[in-house]
Order: sequence, then C-alpha cells, then structure tokens
Amino acid sequence: MPADPLSSVEVIAPNFKRKLSGVTSTIVQLIPLQRANGLNIVTMGPGLPADLPNIGWTSLPGLWFKPRTRPFRIWHARRNNEMIAGILMRSVLRMRLKLLFTSAAQRDHRPFTKWLIRQMNGVIATSGKSGSFLKVPHTVIMHGVDTVLFHPPEDDQDSFAASGLPGQFLVGCSGRIRPSKGTDLFVEAMINLLPKHPQWTAVMTGRTTSEYRGFEQSLRDKIARAGLTDRILFLGEVPDVRLWYRRMTLYVAPSRNEGFGLTPLEAMASQTAVVASDAGAYAEMIGAGTGTVVAAGDGPALEAAIAPYLADPAICKSAGIAALAHVRKTFPLQQEAAKILDVYEHLFGNGSKP
Repeated sequence: MPADPLSSVEVIAPNFKRKLSGVTSTIVQLIPLQRANGLNIVTMGPGLPADLPNIGWTSLPGLWFKPRTRPFRIWHARRNNEMIAGILMRSVLRMRLKLLFTSAAQRDHRPFTKWLIRQMNGVIATSGKSGSFLKVPHTVIMHGVDTVLFHPPEDDQDSFAASGLPGQFLVGCSGRIRPSKGTDLFVEAMINLLPKHPQWTAVMTGRTTSEYRGFEQSLRDKIARAGLTDRILFLGEVPDVRLWYRRMTLYVAPSRNEGFGLTPLEAMASQTAVVASDAGAYAEMIGAGTGTVVAAGDGPALEAAIAPYLADPAICKSAGIAALAHVRKTFPLQQEAAKILDVYEHLFGNGSKP
C-alpha cells in the first residue's frame, strides 16, 4: 500500500469489479474527500486508479488485529460479493471488522441478498426509494456531484455555437444507447417536436455496445425517414461530457430503469434545466422550479413535458439557474462524504447497527 501502513487503516472500501461502473466512480470520487476529512480509508480490488490508496490480498492477515486508533475496521461493501467477503472475514475468520453496505437497488431484493443485508452492522440507502425496499434499519444518503468539475458555462467553448451544430439551442441526453436508458423515447419525442422548433438540435452522448448496434441503427433509420439526420445526432463517447452539459439548454433523462442515476445532477450543476423520468432517484433530486419529472417509460408524457421548454427557452434559463442553486445546496459531493463519515463514526462509537 503506497500510503499508510495497515495498522493505521480505519475503513476499507472494496471494489470487486474490474469494469468501470457507477459504484466504482463513487468510490474513486469519495475516497479523496474522506481522507481529506481525516479518515484513513483505502480501497481494495481491480479497476481503480493507481494513485488511490489501496491494499492487496497479502495484507488481509493484518485484519486479525485492530488498528491503532479504533476498536475494529469497517468494511464498506457496495456489492453482494463484497458483502460475502466481509461476512467470511468477520464471522468465519473472526477478523476485527464491522460491515457496512450501501444499497442502490430500487427493487425487492432476492432472498439471498436479504440474508446478506441482515448480516450487516450498518446499511446506507442511496435514496428514499431504494430504502423502501430494505427491511432493516438504514440511513438514507443520496449521492452528490462534484460542483467544481461540473459547473456553468465559463467561456466561448462552453457555448452551443462552439459545437458547430445547426440551430441556436441544444437538447440532449447522455448514457449508453439502449432501451433501458429510454434512448428510443428521446428519439421519438425529438422526431415529433423538432419540426415545430427549427432553432433546436438534439444530441445523444454515450457508447453503444455490440449488443445494441441494431437498436441504434433502427433509431437512425427512423430519424432518416423523418428527414432529421442533421438535427438528431448520435455523438458516441465524447472526450468530455461535462462540456456538452454546459452547451445544452435542456437535458433529458428518459430512462426506463436506473440504480441511482447521476446525470441529472451533473446537468443541473452545469446550470441546465432537466426533464426526467421517475426512474432511479431522479424524482428525489429534481426540486421545484428546476425541471419536470414524468412516469418512466411513458413516451407521450415525456414529449409533453419537453414541449414547453422548446417553445420558450426562457423557461430553460430560469430552471437552469434554480437547478444550479438547488444542487449546490443539497447535493454537493462533500456533503455525501460527510454524511457517510457520520455513519462510520456511529459504528465506531457503538459497534452495533445504527
């Protein structure tokens, strides 16, 4: 481990998934803030930046001994396999650990997952909706957004004009191109609305995996038949999605399903108005005057919600200003880190479930 010896480590945040995911991104963003708050926390597992403090499997025997400043360490799991590893180490190998689990799932858990969760010493839910599926005491801590990385337009490159696209205003969505993300709902809404609003252009940023190439092509064919190929664009994976949030006048999050879903927060932190489905935690993050929420999977409702913003860009401007203030007050990443630290301290204080 490049930073502190294991004897000083207080919390371990495992990452048992090699491919980048929302969970991995959360770990990467939070740990530097938590360490800046004085917590000695490290990671463990693949797929993480080399500069993040970490331990390897060879360090695990040290977990039989308590750290210098605490009665035990906290193993903060975010996936089932991480809970299983924690239970084996604490309950079978009798290592000096307490287990914490963060749940983002917004569905009824399977029996085995319910059993795993009951073995935890503490549980965090990432939204009220995900917490409603938990049958154990828990603390709701919603994800936050880095309001330094995601910020309002600052210079000419942040303007829509710098994109080189036709029109005056940009409406867009971001995420992988697939049915669960509601890409088809967005495209259908744009096909119906853009002919009435010639000053608007629509874009989609995000990767299309091989499994969904046919899905993307069917959408491209629809767009071509509507004669809108130059105004409804697939940009693919862009070098910096933050730039595109700043160029957008309206952001649309049309997902049918989400775990949590950070993109509306990222857009709002960029001073962009939002129309979103109620998938994931979207409905809990969009405040009064910052945007509009509709039922997930309801294409006509999505189209009807978008229409007033395209008809009057001034509505977008006022909603974007309100969205920025709302995110900076309610969803800064530092606040998420501080609330998780409170849960850690509670566990350290009594060693039992909150």
